[in-house]
Amino acid sequence: MQETGGRHDVVVVGGGAAGLSGALTLARARRSVLVIDAGEQRNRPASGVHGFLTRDGLPPAEVVALGRAEVERYGGRIVDGRVTALTGSEGAFGVTLEDGRSAQARRLLIATGLVDELPHVPGLRELWGTDVLHCPYCHGHEVRDEPIGVLCTGPRAVHLAQLFRQWSADVTLFLHTGPRPSADEAAGLAARGIAVAEGEVVGLATESGRLRGVRLASGEVVPRRRLAVSTTLVARAEALVGIGLAATDHPSGAGLWIEADSTGRTAVPGVWVAGNVSDLMAWVVAAASAGVMAGAMINNDLVTEDTRIAVERATAVGMEDAA
Repeated sequence: MQETGGRHDVVVVGGGAAGLSGALTLARARRSVLVIDAGEQRNRPASGVHGFLTRDGLPPAEVVALGRAEVERYGGRIVDGRVTALTGSEGAFGVTLEDGRSAQARRLLIATGLVDELPHVPGLRELWGTDVLHCPYCHGHEVRDEPIGVLCTGPRAVHLAQLFRQWSADVTLFLHTGPRPSADEAAGLAARGIAVAEGEVVGLATESGRLRGVRLASGEVVPRRRLAVSTTLVARAEALVGIGLAATDHPSGAGLWIEADSTGRTAVPGVWVAGNVSDLMAWVVAAASAGVMAGAMINNDLVTEDTRIAVERATAVGMEDAA
């Protein structure tokens, strides 16, 4: 197999905010770091990253480009590619890419993010990240005062509608296949002027690639310029099976995640996670913070190992001299 540079202290799988922040921390600690990035950042369709101090409004691709340059400035290596298999164990992990390239690592940092599984409504995917949104804190200010629809199939529908009401007085909740609001919820919706549309949503009305309305099974089209949806969040974890990690149901019911402690350490020795793969609700700035934490903890772990190895070598030399 073609090598990507031999053995590294750490291979980081995923080059978004979490992975690059972890790689930057490790590179600054003078560790040999390889980042492998498939270019599948969750926020890439969005026009800008928001809520990230000093980077607010910057296009996602630009944030990644700036992060890559910073990692490389400290000696970290970044390659484009998709990891298809992880093998081995702590101290001797193997990483295989889709194109046959390979690498070895003492430790792994997994920052592969997640996939948003959308409700089954024609047209949602095509407008995802532009007119179809999910997070009011990420996009609410940019769609302020516009006619907003909220489509949810689960129990968070009313809460999401109430959140978007903070940014617009023209909000309609589409019940679709979700549960009907309770009496208390209905009273709250009415008190804040949130309309409720009965009936199944069967599609979207668009014009020149932009959302213009939400189509109901009755044939009625409710005019809307933006549509908020609640997605099922699924961690990208297919390649982790070879090292004994698998995505499991999140306690909140929001989707599938890789469980880890507060530092990103998983149940598999030598493997850390950071970002949306382990924190389904993390914004970009939180993912970056998690990457820094995981990178620092990995370096700490390697320092402990390096010290142990140094002591063993010194003891061996002392025994040889004594002989």
